[in-house]
Amino acid sequence: MRRFTLLLGFLFTGLGFLGSFLPVLPATPFFLLAAYFFSRSSPRLEAWVLSLPQVGPVVRDYRAGRGIPLRAKALATALALLGAFLSLLRLPHPLAQALVVGLIAYGVYFIWKKVPTKTPTGQGR
Repeated sequence: MRRFTLLLGFLFTGLGFLGSFLPVLPATPFFLLAAYFFSRSSPRLEAWVLSLPQVGPVVRDYRAGRGIPLRAKALATALALLGAFLSLLRLPHPLAQALVVGLIAYGVYFIWKKVPTKTPTGQGR
């Protein structure tokens, strides 16, 4: 199981780095997942992710319950809605379309209702 979680940590780290360079792929969720899987398999690699200058503070804030910035929530929502729209255009089967819309709707709900919004003072609301 340790090898599997280590592999997932590397996979999500790679996707996070891709998201740092590609405008349509968000990086933060992938780094959050990478830190989670590394916490289960390699404390050294978890510490490395947490020490990354652009990523570490966001992951630490999320873990501490301070949430994510409003701008990140808005960007994640916009990208999710764009993904849903493009999926609806490309998926021919109505059941697949309904599944995509349902999953994206839950993701947007989760971001806005379950994840605190980080305020400028650093406290989530």
